[in-house]
Amino acid sequence: MSTVEANTETLAGLLGRVAEGDHQAFSALYEQTSRRVYALVLRVVQNPAMSAEVVQEVYLQVWMLAHTYNAELGTPQNWIFTVAHRRAVDRVRSEQSAVGRDARYGLRAHALRDDTVDESVHRTLMSESVVRSMAALTARQAEAIRLAFYGGLTYAEVAETLKLKLPTVKSRIRSGLIRLRDALEADGYDAHAR
Repeated sequence: MSTVEANTETLAGLLGRVAEGDHQAFSALYEQTSRRVYALVLRVVQNPAMSAEVVQEVYLQVWMLAHTYNAELGTPQNWIFTVAHRRAVDRVRSEQSAVGRDARYGLRAHALRDDTVDESVHRTLMSESVVRSMAALTARQAEAIRLAFYGGLTYAEVAETLKLKLPTVKSRIRSGLIRLRDALEADGYDAHAR
């Protein structure tokens, strides 16, 4: 038996014991694999502190999912490396997403600062007027308009959500918008002023 085969057999045995909740087996498994797992994670994440966090997450996942390991699909080491690689990639994607979110927030915040007081007051008054005018709608019209305009759903999605036919939803939204326009005009808002 080669050293690789012996190591695979040892790790498989340890992983089997980890699946049964054996803490000592988990410690031994960690000791035998953690340096290589950290190196793999570091290559993907490229940040030592973050890599250490990801390695902790990897071994938590190994502890919780050890019972799912299937020797027919690969060696224990490859299974652990697969778990590690996935966690590392997830972390990188999460960090990239956070950076993108922060950048978008910064752009929005900058755009908001550039608004004039007049525009801000107009938006506030318009919002209050719309809320008051929504009371002029039937419950069905208000529901369809909220889903489409505040919920961001397409007409087809509104129809699916309300379990209605698409022409019914379009008609309901169109008549609701006409009523809303009339109510806004009655409330003193000139829809054509802006």
